[in-house]
Amino acid sequence: MLDTDEKDEKPERRVPTASVTYEVAGEGTADIAYQARSESGEVTVATAVQLPWRKTVDVPLGRPPIVTITLGEKGGRASCALAVRGKHVQMATAFGKFGRATCQGELPTPEPVASE
Repeated sequence: MLDTDEKDEKPERRVPTASVTYEVAGEGTADIAYQARSESGEVTVATAVQLPWRKTVDVPLGRPPIVTITLGEKGGRASCALAVRGKHVQMATAFGKFGRATCQGELPTPEPVASE
């Protein structure tokens, strides 16, 4: 029997990305929210993460790479750092009870693709 199902699906367009490394240094735990590859732009949230923590992800061009740390009730001190394609971009430090810090960078907007 022949497979006569026609595929009307268009090939998936891949959005260009850049490699981004997030690092959080400190002791204890923190809640960490960060931008990764997501078409919707939603951030990924990890709770009560044991520090130190490091993650390298692909972020779509045109979306700002961002990492936010929030300390818990016990407070303390933790620092976030952000590197885009291996180049350090920003660093920030959170202090004290429920302290927060955010590191954010910029990625270029992807070049428009010529339509066929």
